[in-house]
Amino acid sequence: MVMRLADRLSAARHDRFVGRADELAVFRAALIADELPFCLLHVYGPGGVGKTTLLQQFARFCQQAMIPVIALDGRSIDPSPDGFLHALRLALNLDLSETPLTALAAHPARQVLLIDTYEKLAPLDAWLRDHFLPNLPEQALIVLADRRPPALAWRTDPGWQALIRVLPLRNLSPDESQRYLTQRAVPFEQQRAVLNFTHGHPLALSLVADVFAQRQDIRFQPATAPDVIKTLLEHFVQKVPGPAHRTALEACALVHLMTEALLCEMLGTPDAHELFDWLRGLSFIEAGRRGVFPHDLAREALVADLRWRNPDWYAELHRRARVYYAHSFHHAGQHEQQRLLFDYVFLHRENPVLCQFFEWQENGSLFAATAQEHERPALIEMIARHEGTESARLAEFWFARQPENLVVIRNADQQPVGLQMKLALHQTTPAEREIDPATEAVWNYIQANAPLRQGEVATFFRFWMSGDDYQSVSAIQSLLGVLSAQHYMTTPGLALSFTPCADADFWQPVLSYIDLTRLPEADFVVGERRYGVFGHDWRSVPPLAWLALLAERELNVTSALPRPQSTPQLIVLSATEFASAVRQVLGHFSHPELLGDNPLLKSRLVVEAAGAQADTQFRVAALHTLVKSAVESLQASPREAKCYRALYHTYLHPAATQEQAAELLDLPFSTFRRHLKTGIARVIEILWQRELNTAPG
Repeated sequence: MVMRLADRLSAARHDRFVGRADELAVFRAALIADELPFCLLHVYGPGGVGKTTLLQQFARFCQQAMIPVIALDGRSIDPSPDGFLHALRLALNLDLSETPLTALAAHPARQVLLIDTYEKLAPLDAWLRDHFLPNLPEQALIVLADRRPPALAWRTDPGWQALIRVLPLRNLSPDESQRYLTQRAVPFEQQRAVLNFTHGHPLALSLVADVFAQRQDIRFQPATAPDVIKTLLEHFVQKVPGPAHRTALEACALVHLMTEALLCEMLGTPDAHELFDWLRGLSFIEAGRRGVFPHDLAREALVADLRWRNPDWYAELHRRARVYYAHSFHHAGQHEQQRLLFDYVFLHRENPVLCQFFEWQENGSLFAATAQEHERPALIEMIARHEGTESARLAEFWFARQPENLVVIRNADQQPVGLQMKLALHQTTPAEREIDPATEAVWNYIQANAPLRQGEVATFFRFWMSGDDYQSVSAIQSLLGVLSAQHYMTTPGLALSFTPCADADFWQPVLSYIDLTRLPEADFVVGERRYGVFGHDWRSVPPLAWLALLAERELNVTSALPRPQSTPQLIVLSATEFASAVRQVLGHFSHPELLGDNPLLKSRLVVEAAGAQADTQFRVAALHTLVKSAVESLQASPREAKCYRALYHTYLHPAATQEQAAELLDLPFSTFRRHLKTGIARVIEILWQRELNTAPG
């Protein structure tokens, strides 16, 4: 017998088919059961996930079991009752005078009706549910392949509830995906990059395998295959109503979770309700507790396309998301701040350095809190297990002295699974520091290189680990990183922070990326293990400049880590130097053109007020405004108002001499001088507190 081309096509499709064992088992069991366990199997999933391929396997099972199978495709059917009956008549090879239902009823034994691309028949959904399908023989098994789950009417009808089985179709597992790539002769060393991009999406795997079949010498990256991206987007996004919808989709792909408020910010509109509802209705958009998000591959394809097609607009959307997170962070509670920081870090997932060291799960099953006293023994045992008894002894010492700075990570069962000790170095005594080689080494480094000024804070993350994975990459380690960032952003007066690593070489790339500097001078040895220390001077690169630096690195998407020119190196003035610089500003207040070399222009105080990009003239103006504001703030207190008047007539609107200023205020000259001296000291104190970031708010 001559083999048909259709037979060869069927065999080739079967040979390349991988996975779906559970779905095939459900269908096969129903197919051969004496009595159907369900009459309708509703398979759903996003475009390209393999619904059509699965239905082809269903049809193959039917043919092998000698069970009649009728296959329809919604794309070729007019969505009307007559159009559907006409398509079914053609599939059954009936004459125009014959009725499909009569023909099907004439075969009371098991038969299968497969309807692919059911979303195209949405106008027929009610008619099929209420009229056509109920008239089929009871031994008929119907399979619908749809982009969406069944409509509410199917799920609330008591009759259909008992007769329908819903089968969501997901991406292939990593093992199944790798088996497919091996079968398609994709080089083993390239498979990890392909899996990272495709996330097991069948169509994406097939398209990338086709690229390798045509060009064996390529090194796969999404940017090298724009045609693959284009094809995937066409499958995911069949029709976008307009430019605003396209922008909403791109914004949703860029961020971790999209909310209506965030969408308003990123689109620059006060009302995005309609667009948000449109996003929620897309087949490849899922809804979580805190917002909506696209399936992984859809996200990858949308972001890769946007970066390739319009990098400037990508950068602008990135900036708008950062602005929203930064604004929300300072108005959020502690736990919401952690979630916002996870969302902020997610913007950096494309960086080839950071993506290797951070797990992007929402970590909803992990909780951070101040450790309770009864939990300390378990945490000390955790440290002993990973670092030895000497380290555990030191941990017990510090836990007892700063219990408020010990953070425990608990799982959903409230069991301790990780810890972080945020040791406040500035609160330790010399005797305490001498007990621990770590604190002694770090304190010696501070004294030699970056002494603390009055009112400044230094944090040493003395212990940090996961109970199971120690300091390896894990969800707990990622949460600890977010907690550290939260500490950087919210600790008043934070000047220095230090992080020790048991494997400093392993952590060097990512810690350098986030601007933590390797400090070999601060390394220490405990229990015969050497720990490498990383640190950051927050007086030199404060939190806002730090976030700007990370944003620039993400947008460059490079592993090279030179400090961008837009992030200036700030100077760290001593209290005496700072006071002298403020006095110079007051002395030249009427002639700001003389302030071009004032050291405060490179201080944290002025750079944060003026912006990192500001030139000297703009910084002088910002400095002038800061000093004037500090002087004028004295008016609010009746006790300090007399100091304000002395400053006003001496610097803001000066009299010819201080003697004349005293006369204007009707004060003895000695009293005037006392008020002036007190006022200058108070202005210096106000500005100093702002420099240290310890002022309320």
